[in-house]
Amino acid sequence: MPATLSPSPLTKSDDDIPTRIVPARRTGQWTAAAAVLVLLALALNSVARNEAFQWDVVADYFTSTAVLRGLWLTLWLTALVMVLGFVFGTLLAVMRLSSNPVLRSVSWGYVWFFRSTPILVQLLFWFNIGALYPQILGVKTVNLLGPVTVAIIGLTLHEAAYAAEVVRGGILSVERGQLEAAHSLGLGRWRRLRRIVLPQAMRSIVPPAGNMLIGTLKGTSIVSVIAVHDLLYSVQLVYHRTYQVMPLLLVATLWYVVVTSILGVGQHYVERHYARGTVGAR
Repeated sequence: MPATLSPSPLTKSDDDIPTRIVPARRTGQWTAAAAVLVLLALALNSVARNEAFQWDVVADYFTSTAVLRGLWLTLWLTALVMVLGFVFGTLLAVMRLSSNPVLRSVSWGYVWFFRSTPILVQLLFWFNIGALYPQILGVKTVNLLGPVTVAIIGLTLHEAAYAAEVVRGGILSVERGQLEAAHSLGLGRWRRLRRIVLPQAMRSIVPPAGNMLIGTLKGTSIVSVIAVHDLLYSVQLVYHRTYQVMPLLLVATLWYVVVTSILGVGQHYVERHYARGTVGAR
């Protein structure tokens, strides 16, 4: 009987040979990426070398006194409107979640009305309020409501409607068990809202609130129609005098890009702060 040959320990079987992993060729993706980079380079080259943009004029007016004064008013108006809008919006959100049907109805009606009408119409309405009420408490509305005051009132009432929905959504995102636990500890309604609900709701409130802040910053440009000397109106006054329309519009555009970029970075860190301890927080 012939002896069977056992495999030598020095020889490797097919299972011992390591499998070579060949990465998939992504020719289409790399071709598309190269085409996008070429088009982007051509666009940037066109913008940089097009003399019609008048980059020297942009550089001259970018930090001019008139432009910086308009930028300051834009930032101040944005900050004030956001603070007042969220204070009023939080009150509306609490009313909307109230068990009182009157408060719920009033809050719902407010949000419905101000979200249904364009902000430009609201500003023009407040700007011409003197046609309906020439005097309020013996004071002439012409002297009471100047352009800046009208801008604050109009933008705040408009933003409060959106802030109310943002805050309401954040409150509803808090687990019901948290409220029941706080109630069992004997905490009052306002203390539960301030100490338990809002800190947890901020995780859901901050992202849309950051978008609202950036949107409000850009939206303040609409107050130029009622002669508020914001950033856009300031550059308009300059190019009405110099007829250098495009470079002055570029000045305003670049400032909006700079400020919104800074706000975007700040939003990222605020979101990361409130997302601590959650999955995917970075």
